[in-house]
Amino acid sequence: MGWILKDRQSWRGAYRDESGRQHTKSFKRQIDAKRWVATEESRVVRGDWIDPSAGKVTFATFYADWVPRQVWVSSTRENADLAVAGATFSDLPLRSIRRSHVEAWVKHMTATLASTTIDTRFTIVRGVFRASVADRLIARDPSVGVVLPRKRKAEAAMSIPTNTDVAKVLDAAEPEKRPKSRPGFTAYVALCAFAGLRRGEALGVQVGDIDFLARTLRVTRQLQRAKSADIEADKDLVDATAGITVMVRPPKYESERTIYLPDELVTILSEHVRQHTPTGESSRWLFDEGGKPWHDNLVDYRWRSTRTDAGVSYKLHELRHYYASGLIAAGCDVVTVQRAMGHTSATTTLSTYAHLWPTVEDKTRTAASEMAATVLATRLPRNKAKVGL
Repeated sequence: MGWILKDRQSWRGAYRDESGRQHTKSFKRQIDAKRWVATEESRVVRGDWIDPSAGKVTFATFYADWVPRQVWVSSTRENADLAVAGATFSDLPLRSIRRSHVEAWVKHMTATLASTTIDTRFTIVRGVFRASVADRLIARDPSVGVVLPRKRKAEAAMSIPTNTDVAKVLDAAEPEKRPKSRPGFTAYVALCAFAGLRRGEALGVQVGDIDFLARTLRVTRQLQRAKSADIEADKDLVDATAGITVMVRPPKYESERTIYLPDELVTILSEHVRQHTPTGESSRWLFDEGGKPWHDNLVDYRWRSTRTDAGVSYKLHELRHYYASGLIAAGCDVVTVQRAMGHTSATTTLSTYAHLWPTVEDKTRTAASEMAATVLATRLPRNKAKVGL
């Protein structure tokens, strides 16, 4: 229970927190002291009481204490460090940070960063604020309600290669005049275009992941360039070509999946295995040189060379969009596309590719067109009475 004391010309309110520590505050009026005690005591009872001195720690200091406990991969930690280092309020006490500070930081970023990057950094910083609220250092998240720059609509931002474009890059992947410049790259491009694998997922394929009889591919890992923190941890590291160290990880967002391969891709992969890795354990890398897997820099270099020779400007990741668009054009539903792409939810699939699915108007027009075409193509026997026969 709290209490009120008369102290000369003021009234002093007092209460005890959850740990039994006493807190006091002086007021000119008795009614104000009573209200303050009642409010604070109710917060203690509800369990949402905030220590007035807790928010004195700066944003950067809280982050430094909080981030080591997060179960993140090194790339996520790297992005988080960049976001916090760039926050214009990082040296302010948590309790002093207002929504206006966060808005000013977002405005500051718009001068140099793309809207998608701003969204990523804002999400990280918002996570730090939410953690400080959960730890009861501050009562409210000051990032709530902050408006971010508009991102381009998916249909405007997405480039999808045509069938002709994909044919060009497949033809240019292993040039006849320079066959040793990009050995085995045809199969890599085909795997991205006709199975929708991400760059790291394609790098992580082992020969045993492919069931040539069942025509399936099991995606269970990806290879990513190892960060300094990964190397220090010395866990799941692999020596790749050119002395590069990579790390074996589960697929992005833990999107392990089985992909059903078309016969044409199975043929390409079979020929690749015959030429480049015909013997060895099933755990051997599909794309390797001297028993060591490829790495991201090697793939990026070979893709840029292939793209130049083919005369196209698409990014490697846009072969993944090509695969998704082909599934949708063939009539696959959202869940089928989600599973093939390895998205965590159908919401992700829809937010990325919703504009590719036929609209109600498209379906109505197509159905009516099929009806009309069937009727008009039907030849009826001529009415002899009408033609005077």
